[in-house]
Amino acid sequence: MKLPRDLSGRELVRLLKCYGYEVVRQEGSHIRLRSSLKGHPHHITLPDHSELKIGTLRAVVRLVAGYLEVEPAVVTRELFKP
Repeated sequence: MKLPRDLSGRELVRLLKCYGYEVVRQEGSHIRLRSSLKGHPHHITLPDHSELKIGTLRAVVRLVAGYLEVEPAVVTRELFKP
């Protein structure tokens, strides 16, 4: 499945809530998220841009997949269901 090309940082924050990520703080144009779904905290930082670059989105998917101990394709499929 292809990653969306027009996803904003705010939309990605909303999608990541299904994995227990919540906004911890925002400094300037960056949003800090935390999840404790697996019993230990995991932090990621997202840019608050109107359109995320595909490489940034791919890196976030890899980070989330690593924390959840699943393949990135699984996270992509669950986050961006048609």
